[in-house]
Amino acid sequence: MSTRGATTIRFTDRREAGVELAGRLLHYRGRDAVVLALPRGGVPVGYEVANRIDADLDIFVVRKIGMPGHREYAIGAIASGDVQFIDREVLRWYGVSEAAVDAVVHEERAELERREREYRGRSPLTPLADRVVILVDDGLATGSTMKAAVQAVRQHQPSRVVVAAPVGAPSTCRELSALADDIVCAAVGQFYVDFAQTTDEEVHALLNAHRRTHLHGGGAASGDEERP
Repeated sequence: MSTRGATTIRFTDRREAGVELAGRLLHYRGRDAVVLALPRGGVPVGYEVANRIDADLDIFVVRKIGMPGHREYAIGAIASGDVQFIDREVLRWYGVSEAAVDAVVHEERAELERREREYRGRSPLTPLADRVVILVDDGLATGSTMKAAVQAVRQHQPSRVVVAAPVGAPSTCRELSALADDIVCAAVGQFYVDFAQTTDEEVHALLNAHRRTHLHGGGAASGDEERP
């Protein structure tokens, strides 16, 4: 695990946190990297990272599949790119029926598809095979969503999976280091002055701004791009 000089930092907002995080990911510039931001809060962070390391930017929607009757306990996940995995051993151990799990999957898939339509429209997931995939969120508390994201991304056969967040609980970072090839946290603990919920409108604006930037000749490593 690498926290690359993690310390206590107070970020003004997610965009500022993304700039700090990007500075710790510069060694991935020029390595055919794609930044996958977990919406919604991970998108402002991922936008800054992708611009500064000149990487593709996409979203990666993950919905945890909770144990029927105990939905807080994750037994699997569904994710962008029609990826699904369920821990069948856990189901057998607890005697959970396939029908009960299918009902949960159906509910979560409806929400995943809604978010896919909302944020991506008809655009397919960016190809991930044989690429460095950097999964970005705005923070790592329990890490359950990020763990599901790592496992889902692995099914696309990337060359390397990197977990990156501006802030994270030390214990969670240690757990994720067993799943990812690299983990980068800029700070230990959660320190944001402004942690207001990211809106759908902000997600759209940032994704569109990144597309415009790349259509006109590459990333904005200097940090002088127009702020959407």
